Amino acid sequence: MVRQKSLFSQVLSLIDRHHFSQCVKGLDAEKWSKGFTCWSHFVSMLFCQLAQAQSLREITQGLRSCEGKLNHLGVMAPPKRSTLSYANAHRPWELYRSTFYALLERCMAIAPRHRFRFKNRLLSIDATVIELCATMFDWARSRQAKGALKLHLLLDHDGYLPVFAHITEGRENELKTLQKLSFPKGSIIVMDRAYTDYHLFERFCREGVFFVTRMKKNAYFTVFERRKVPAGSNVLKDEIGEFQFLHAGRKVIHPYRRVTVWSEEKQAEIVLLTNNFSLAARTIGAIYKERWQIEIFFKTIKQNLRIKTFVGTSANAVHIQIWTALIAILMLKYLQMRSRINWALSNLVALLRWNLFTHRDLWAWINAPFETPHIGSRLLQMELVLDSIRAP
Repeated sequence: MVRQKSLFSQVLSLIDRHHFSQCVKGLDAEKWSKGFTCWSHFVSMLFCQLAQAQSLREITQGLRSCEGKLNHLGVMAPPKRSTLSYANAHRPWELYRSTFYALLERCMAIAPRHRFRFKNRLLSIDATVIELCATMFDWARSRQAKGALKLHLLLDHDGYLPVFAHITEGRENELKTLQKLSFPKGSIIVMDRAYTDYHLFERFCREGVFFVTRMKKNAYFTVFERRKVPAGSNVLKDEIGEFQFLHAGRKVIHPYRRVTVWSEEKQAEIVLLTNNFSLAARTIGAIYKERWQIEIFFKTIKQNLRIKTFVGTSANAVHIQIWTALIAILMLKYLQMRSRINWALSNLVALLRWNLFTHRDLWAWINAPFETPHIGSRLLQMELVLDSIRAP
């Protein structure tokens, strides 16, 4: 008699089933479902991510091989390939986006603060290109003969959690996504040169939002104050000035700060632009260096989850798979933050994949994955003896 649910079932318990059901009703997602519920669909696609299934066949057969253990997951029977394919093409992907943001609130409640001393919220924004075959994914155009999607992401450095995601065609400019966002007063936004927009910088100044980015080489910047550079640091220059609005293309009235630092990794000078005048120049350089964490995040999801190859070719199916990958990474981040072990995320993904249907307490396993659980119950030992006697 099994006294503990599988690890997969306990990971699924992180999802608020009531919220999930409310979203299903609100989107009318189970219209014409014919018995295949949205929860079964979600479990199947999450299994695709955590078990690294590469096709619909691997998803359905993987679940079918564990058919006796699916009741704990809330799944009555494994889906057929045609049923899962139809659901991916027609079920609203917005259901998975809502599930992602509901789980995000739970993760942010236990997320550790960023490593800097200042109390401002630190956010990085960037986009990654997901290449697609233009003939199979003809709806996702990037160039004339190529297909691609862009995943725009906003990373909160408190726990390195993705707090905003947006999926567009590959040819859409990253700047359009940032222009539509608003941030709490006092936030610090870190971005690369692709997001340079003087009108946006002026808006940040008016709203009390700070930013750190690299300055373009062709920017016309007039310096009217030079600050003292700390000795023995990598800071070369700390200057305050203004842009020539005729060259900037629109009127720019606020002053800005230009910090030049030396990068040992690149063996080159890096010129940074910010509207924050209170933080030390060395801190400004460290903030921009911290932007590398969003690059690491993109690398992590591409290497450990199913986000580069897809089990469906429709736009809806691709959106569902990407949002399911983001849900999976939140689950893994939550386990990582709850564990007393300093898990590498790649090791956690691998060990969880090998133990999805192992019946152990999840929170004991996450802290001691290599220990054999102790069976101390006499009743359980008697049941094992009786089972051996009954066996032919």
